[in-house]
Amino acid sequence: MNPPGARRAVVTGIGVVSPGGVGADAFWKSAAEGHSLLDHVSREGCGHLPLKVAGEVRGFDPAAVIEGSHLVQTDRFTHFAMAATSLALEDARLGRADIGSPYSVGVVTAAGSGGGEFGQRELQKLWGQGSRHVGPYQSIAWFYAASTGQISIRGGFKGPCGVVAADESGGLDALAHAARAVVRGTDTVVAGAAEAPLAPYSMVCQLGYPELSTGDDPERAYRPFTPAARGFVPAEGGAMLVLEEEGAAVDRGAEPRAVVAGHAATFTGASRWECSRQGLARAIGTALAEAGCAPEEVDVVFADALGTAEADRAEALAITDALGPHGRRVPVTAPKTGTGRAYCGAPVLDAAAAVLAMEHGLVPPTPNVFDVCHDLDLVTGRARSAKLRTALVLSRGLMGSNAALVLRRGAESPTDRRSASA
Repeated sequence: MNPPGARRAVVTGIGVVSPGGVGADAFWKSAAEGHSLLDHVSREGCGHLPLKVAGEVRGFDPAAVIEGSHLVQTDRFTHFAMAATSLALEDARLGRADIGSPYSVGVVTAAGSGGGEFGQRELQKLWGQGSRHVGPYQSIAWFYAASTGQISIRGGFKGPCGVVAADESGGLDALAHAARAVVRGTDTVVAGAAEAPLAPYSMVCQLGYPELSTGDDPERAYRPFTPAARGFVPAEGGAMLVLEEEGAAVDRGAEPRAVVAGHAATFTGASRWECSRQGLARAIGTALAEAGCAPEEVDVVFADALGTAEADRAEALAITDALGPHGRRVPVTAPKTGTGRAYCGAPVLDAAAAVLAMEHGLVPPTPNVFDVCHDLDLVTGRARSAKLRTALVLSRGLMGSNAALVLRRGAESPTDRRSASA
C-alpha cells in the first residue's frame, strides 16, 4: 500500500470495442442488461472449422475512425486498440492542450496472438503471387507490440511505453504495469488490450486448446460454473483505460473514477488447473495486501470463468481460500459469458465493467448461466443492486498465469479525504 501523500494511479477514461458495443455506454448497457451476443461465426473462410460460436465485433468500420495512413499498416487487433484509445481519451476529456509534455504520456498494451489476419493475408500473397506482392508492413503489423507502437505514434506519446506478451492475464498485468509507471512519476498512461483471434489462421491455431468450446448452440456453448461447462468461447475486441496521477487529474478538472489499488501475479503451469487454485489464491491475497484491503471489504468479484469443470472448481475454491467465509457471500459475476473470452482483452473489459459497476451500484449478471454447481454467490438472470466500493478482478491464462487486480471506487480516493479534511 502506498503511504499517505504518495502518488496514486486513477482511472479517468474508458474506451471499449467489444461484441457488447462500441463505447463504454453501449458496453455497460449490454452488460447490465445481461445480453448474450454470442453467435455463429460469420467471418469469411471459417465456416468449415469445428469452432462454431464466438463473440464477434459487428458493425465496426475502422476506416471511419482511423486515418488511412495508419489503417494500411495495421491489423484488426490494432484497429480495435486504436479506436478504444480514442474513445478513452475522449471519455477522460484529455486532449493535446491538457498534455504538458509528450514525455508525460506513456502506453502499455498486452497481446496474446498479434495480427493474425494481416499476417495470413500477406502470406497468401507470398504463396500465391510471390515475394514482390508482399507489402512492407508485414514486418510490423502482426507483431504483438504493434498496438503500443501505433497508439504512441498516432498520439505523439513519448513517455514510458511497454508491451506485455502473455496469455489472458496479461491484460491485468498491463494495467498494473501502467499504474506503477504513474506511481514512479509518469503523469498519464494509456493501457489495456484488444485481440482479433477470429481470422481462419488464428482460429486454427486455437483448435489445440483443450479448454476451447466447440459447441454449436450460442446459448449453451459457454456456461462456466455449471454441470454443462464445456469450455470457453473466444471473442474479439477489448478495452483501453486512461490512467492518470490523481493530483494531476484533479488539477485539470478530471474525475478520478477508480483507484488502481493492488495487483499480483503468479504462475502455475499450462493447463494445470488444480494448481491454479493455490496460485490464484496467492495472487488475490497479495493484491489485497498491496491495496490495504481486508477480504470482507471486497464487494464484487469479476471471475475468470474459464468454463471447464476442473478450472471452475479451482477458481471457486481459490476465491474462498483467499476471502474466507466472505468468499461464499460476496457477489461474483462473469459478464464475458455473454460476449466471449477475448484473451488479453477479456480481463481489461472486466476491469472496465468493474469501474462502471461501482459507479452505477449494480452487479451485472452472468448470461446463459443458471444452474450453478459451485459454492459461489454467482449473479445470474438479472443485475443486482449493491453498494460497491471495492472490486476484485481475476484472470488466468491457458499457459498458466494468474492475476488479481483490486480497484477502489474513485469517491474513496485520497483526494476526497483531503477535501473532506480541508
